[in-house]
Formats: sequence, structure tokens, C-alpha cells
Amino acid sequence: MAAVERKILLKHADEDYYSPSIDSYLEQGGYEGLKKALAEKPEDLREAVKDSGLRGRGGAGFSCGIKWSLVDRKSGKPIYLICNCDESEPGTFKDRQLVHKDPHQLIEGMMISAFANDVALAFIYIREEMPLGAKILEKAIEEARAKNLVGENILGSGYSCDIVVHRGAGAYICGEETGLIESMEGKRPYPRIKPPFFPAVLGLYQCPTIVNNVETLCNVVHVVNMGVEEYTKIGRHGNTGTRIWCVSGMVKNPGYYEIEPMTMKEFLYDVCGGPLPGRKFKGCIPGGGSMKILGAEETYTDREGKSFSFDEIIVDYDGIAAAGSMSGSSGMMILDDSTDIVEALANITAFYAHESCGQCTPCREGSLWTKKITARMCTGGARPQDVDLLYDMAGNIGGRTVCPMGYSTTWPVQSYIEKFRDEFDSKAQANECGMKSFDERLIEK
Repeated sequence: MAAVERKILLKHADEDYYSPSIDSYLEQGGYEGLKKALAEKPEDLREAVKDSGLRGRGGAGFSCGIKWSLVDRKSGKPIYLICNCDESEPGTFKDRQLVHKDPHQLIEGMMISAFANDVALAFIYIREEMPLGAKILEKAIEEARAKNLVGENILGSGYSCDIVVHRGAGAYICGEETGLIESMEGKRPYPRIKPPFFPAVLGLYQCPTIVNNVETLCNVVHVVNMGVEEYTKIGRHGNTGTRIWCVSGMVKNPGYYEIEPMTMKEFLYDVCGGPLPGRKFKGCIPGGGSMKILGAEETYTDREGKSFSFDEIIVDYDGIAAAGSMSGSSGMMILDDSTDIVEALANITAFYAHESCGQCTPCREGSLWTKKITARMCTGGARPQDVDLLYDMAGNIGGRTVCPMGYSTTWPVQSYIEKFRDEFDSKAQANECGMKSFDERLIEK
């Protein structure tokens, strides 16, 4: 039997009968979860989210419930909730689907989460490149406020909380939670050093702060509506619930898909339609541009010593981790046998060199050098020793920066070379002069 989607968050989003309006959301049972939550104790809601196994859908996959439990509730300072809607990772476009097509699901998830964590003011940080999304959210908040679902004394419960939409200026680094907080405070988005600046203790305005991704907050609605027992039946242990994957690149049916864990073969062939005619898969970048590449012809070994193929990789947090990469922001980019691996890496290194915030020297300087070396490999100016130089240089970036962006430059470079070394050696040894510049070739494509 062919594998199929399991739509929960996207159940109504793409249907003709549905619209982003509050009336459409209410017709489908919207805000019932909020009503249910307001009748419970905040600490019980926090425990339910923890027991549900819900993991953050933004990148690291950290437990949402544990993240909430780390909040400093004894400081006497206000607690803030921030929805991270920056979505700047290359290949990722799931959150904007939820924002554009079902904004009230996000608003409800935020209000439940705010109530559970004693939050009186919440924010949605949305990147500037999503102006329509910001307008849709602002309208949705006004609609919810008009029905006493946001604002003062919500549904007569005595609980009050408002939501503010904050537009960012468009920087990759604002996807990192402390860089996002710096940006919200009107400063250059330099990520903060942790410790001491863990957001749960010293976040926005030096107050305890929770930062959750759009998809994570939408899942909170379903944890409350279904109950922990039913929610944990979806997915598998350690990977409960569904996940929305963004699929782009060399595949018949690119798009966004909400699925339970399944094998890579089931996902790429049954759900995404398989490779383009006459092609075969070369590999994939599983969780956005910063993740390590997975080769389609490679044999993988898990921690217990069990070997498995690319087709057998389980598409979830732990399955992709067992293969040596991360599911990240679930932006899966597919490469086939027509893909020039060196050019693919050059494209990625150019992005991260442009997006480095410049705070840390290894990232600021190293990302530029990885860009220069990969670019000259594509234009015929490389030297045979450049492959080893590039690999060693990347090793001096990751783990030596304030935030994880150092790894965003390191992981692609090292994993591409490790898995496709012959293509890099071939480029470096060819040294073809007089070729067009890399930028000119990109424009032609």
C-alpha cells in the first residue's frame, strides 16, 4: 500500500471551502481548544505538552514542554512569548503556508501557549519578505480580538493577553532566537552568548522569554484538542505528531507535505512522485541548506551498528539523525544525477557568506573564503590543493562562533566533500581558464 499524507495542521488549508477568515475557522471547530485550555490549570497544560512529546519544528527539535519548563517563573518579571516566523532557512516554506492559509490556527496555538505560561503579551516576529503574511496575521488578530479571543478578559476567564506582529528587516541570523530578540529590541541582530543569556531566563527586555516556531505553536492546538493519549498515537516514540516537509529540487512533485514518519523511499516515490524522467536520485539535503547532505548510493550505520540504505532512512528527527544529518527546518532539497555538486555547494556558500552577521571572526571571514574557493572551482581557477584547504578551513569555523551559524557554513562544505570527493578533485585539477564567471552562469541557468 502506497504511503500517503496525514493532514492535521493542513487539514483545511488547501480546501475550496476554507479561507483565512475567523468565520471559516470557527465553522471547523476553531478556538474550541482555547476554551478547553482556559478551563484547565496552566501547569497542567505545560505538563500535557511535555507528555505529548511535541518537539520544536523550527530546527533543533528540542522538546517544547521541556523548553517551557525552563522558564524562570520566580523572578517577578513578565514572561513573553515570541512566535518565530522568520523562516529564513534555504528550502523552507512551510510556515508561510500556515500563516497565509490558516492564520487562526496559529493565533489559537499562541493563546493556549501564552495562557499555559502566564504570558500577558506575545509577539509574532515575521520576516520582511512576507508582507502579505504580516497583513493576514494583523487582520486575524483583529478578528480574534473582536470576538474576545485575544485581548482583555478572554471569554470572561479573567485572563488577558494581546499579540503584536513585529516585522523583521530580512536577515537569516534572525532565525536564531537570541538574534531575533536583539532585532526586536531595535539592535543589530547579533546572537547572544549562552550562558548567561538563555531566553528562558534573560530574553526579551532581559525578561524570561519563550521562542517557538509557527508549526510548533499550531501543534499545541491539537495536543489540547486530542489529548495526550491520542496525540502520542500519531508518529512514533520520540517523533510524535505529524511534520510538514518542504520538498524542492529534482523531483516530480515538489511542494509541501504533512506526513507521519515513513521511509525515504516511500516519501520520495509514493508522496513526491519519484525522480524526473530518465534521472535517478543522487542525494538530498534533508533539513534546509545548512544541513549535511545525504548521498543516495551511500550505506549508513546507526549507533547500534545496523546498516541501512538511503531508501531505508526514516523521515523524522531520529531517522535522519541516525544517517548523520539533521531534519532541521524540514526543507528537503532533492539532487539527481544531473546536479553538479560543486556548483550546488558554491550556491550555498554564497548564501551563507552574504548572511553572516559578522559578529564572530571565524564565520565572518571563513564564510567569505569558502565562497571564494568554491566559486573559483566553478570558474576554472582552482588549484588541486584547494579541496583539502576548503575542508580544513570549514573545520575552523563550526563550534567557534557564538551561534550555530558557524555550523551552517561548516556542515555543507565538509559533508559534500566527504561524500562527493571525486567531483571536487575533478574540478580542482581541470583548471580550465577563460570560463564564464559563476554569477554569469547562474544567470544563464
